Amino acid sequence: MSVFTGAGVAIVTPFKEDGSIDYEGFAKNIEYQIAGGTDAIIVCGTTGEAATMTEEEHLDVIRYCIKVVNKRIPVIAGTGSNCTKTAIYLTKEAEEAGADAALVVTPYYNKATQKGLKQHFEAVAKAVNIPLILYNIPGRTGGVNILPETMVALCEENENIVGVKDATGNFSQLVKLMSLAKGRVDVYSGNDDQVVPLLSLGGKGVISVLSNVAPKQTHDMCQKFFDGDVDGARQIQLDALPLINALFCEVNPIPVKKAMALQGQPAGPLRMPLTEMEPEHAKLLEQEMKAFGVL
Repeated sequence: MSVFTGAGVAIVTPFKEDGSIDYEGFAKNIEYQIAGGTDAIIVCGTTGEAATMTEEEHLDVIRYCIKVVNKRIPVIAGTGSNCTKTAIYLTKEAEEAGADAALVVTPYYNKATQKGLKQHFEAVAKAVNIPLILYNIPGRTGGVNILPETMVALCEENENIVGVKDATGNFSQLVKLMSLAKGRVDVYSGNDDQVVPLLSLGGKGVISVLSNVAPKQTHDMCQKFFDGDVDGARQIQLDALPLINALFCEVNPIPVKKAMALQGQPAGPLRMPLTEMEPEHAKLLEQEMKAFGVL
């Protein structure tokens, strides 16, 4: 059984003006997502700015999210690292805290070979019992890419490696993966502009930035497809495209935090080295939010 199907939100971590974590605001954001129909919460990922958290903060945010969600929907904890030992530690702690699954990114900076990737993910998988969804995002990891053959082998040889968040943007590679996998790999889109195309190939859903500001629409896009309303799903995908482009006109999560602030949601400042959105980009973002009906 899949960890989840539909729209999982790659949830933002709100900060206070002094840079500390805004836990009260975080709880509000979680409730907003659940009320909007979000199918899963992915905590401490790229959008959650986990890269600038201490290990203590990282684990505290995961534990807090699990506590607030309280089993209403799955919580998937981002626990990846370029250090295998650290990834194992974070994943074991997330499992102990009650996470339903872990999202484990490819090791960055080290630039592992396919052999290295396989051994890294297998080591994490053997250390825990919860399901692992691997995160393939070459644009943030120095070009490190889990090849389709490697991904299929990992799922076939490790019972708790169940799927991948694919943010390669390489649809030809994605088609090859789906062909080789024969249903053995749960594939989630890591790109909000490719959700319906991926679902048409048998994908399970999306791990979404868009869902932070449009949870109902993102959920409905997936659910309509599953219900057989392909035209309805496609229309949401096409209507959302200008907003999706605005949400990625600067590096994520700069625009989505600005979008949440425009909505009055807790978001707070970014942690350095990320900086506030350029005024001309913020103006465009506001226009597209209004056009899509989320502002």
